[in-house]
Amino acid sequence: MEHIVKKINDLAQYHNEVSPELIKAKDIKLGLRNTDGTGVVVGITSKGTVFGFKRVAAEDGRGTIVQPAPGKLLYCGYDAIELARRIHGEYRFGFDEVSYLLLTGELPSEGDLKNFSSLIAKHRPLNKLERSIIMQEAENENQMFALHSIMSHLSRCDPKPVSTDIRDVTETCIRLLAKAPTIVAYNYNVSRYRQGSSLRIIPPDPDLSTAENFLYMLRGTRPHKRESLLFDLSLMLHAEHGGGNNSTFTVRTVSSSGANTYMAICSGIASLSGHLHGGANEAVMRMMRDIKKNVKDWENRGQVRKYLEKILDGKAHDRTGKIYGIGHAVYTMSDPRAEILLEKAEELATEKELMDELGLMKLVAEIGSELIRERKGQVVAPNVDYYSGFVYKMLRIPIDMFTPIFAMSRIAGWSAHRIEQIIQAKLIRPAYVSSLPRENEYVPLDERG
Repeated sequence: MEHIVKKINDLAQYHNEVSPELIKAKDIKLGLRNTDGTGVVVGITSKGTVFGFKRVAAEDGRGTIVQPAPGKLLYCGYDAIELARRIHGEYRFGFDEVSYLLLTGELPSEGDLKNFSSLIAKHRPLNKLERSIIMQEAENENQMFALHSIMSHLSRCDPKPVSTDIRDVTETCIRLLAKAPTIVAYNYNVSRYRQGSSLRIIPPDPDLSTAENFLYMLRGTRPHKRESLLFDLSLMLHAEHGGGNNSTFTVRTVSSSGANTYMAICSGIASLSGHLHGGANEAVMRMMRDIKKNVKDWENRGQVRKYLEKILDGKAHDRTGKIYGIGHAVYTMSDPRAEILLEKAEELATEKELMDELGLMKLVAEIGSELIRERKGQVVAPNVDYYSGFVYKMLRIPIDMFTPIFAMSRIAGWSAHRIEQIIQAKLIRPAYVSSLPRENEYVPLDERG
């Protein structure tokens, strides 16, 4: 076994590594990224728009160049941050409203929102078969693995699981959106029960919002509205991020093949389980735990900078050379989601006497961004995942729940993009060019070396 694995590995390295020269010569857009770092435009959407740079005329008058710009996020044409501020300014929960907007393209009337929230509440509880599926998967300690499997098996509870009729797809998406928080909370509690904790299965309360219900089902006590609003903000900020992010593009690609809703949503979960897309807030919290342990004076810029330099040099923490949570594929000068989340996190951190820890995080973000600019020439800023883990920590949410929470909120965006992709009815099929110089000729087996 070892011999053949080594042989395959060596050959894979030899044949699959592509030289930068060849990539440039053939004008290949690896990762669907342009040479200036922007994404290759492969589709059109009305759901989410992400701005992190601007194009300006080049000094020589030949074309345009990309320059960093303050970040901005739109949901169906509405500023997502302004939307969150206005909704919370009315002391209301907004995740259902944002989900309705993404699905329909329009903000709901008061009556529409009431009916939609009632529909979500109706589908939030799990029936006996759905609960049994969680019990079957609960031995899997990896919450994302389990979530993927559970979502797939929910097709057994659907009388029309393979339908791609828009009405059926919409109904399925709404059911999954409603049930996801219940599934995530139940699966975690049942998995802890398998490890010796008391079993806690709390039915969702139809009078509570999505954010309130999740914290209630997870923790077993009714949360304070201030905490619930902060969690609701996190759900709204993670609900959608354009069609180009890895998981959403995956959902659109799978949807374009005619696959059913369960497979499409599961593909998004699978994508999000990868450490280069989901899990960043978990990595941030583990990194901060290491920094707190190794930096004696949390307010000393020199000590913080020295340790961050060691991290970037691959000599500290996990030796990857990465400062997690700093930088983004699109945002440059700022991630607007991080800014509002930090603002609201400061309010709760003051109450919980955690401002010293948050102060260290802010200092790490400031110095880390400076170091990356100095070393790589890149304009970067903390992204939403940099602060979301700290928020979840204050809300007493376990670290292995962070990525499943991302998934359950992003189902809103995935569903909206799936519906849009089905309506556009175009199979996604990009092209690859060969890295081989010529066509090979067959060699008889007994003549091969």
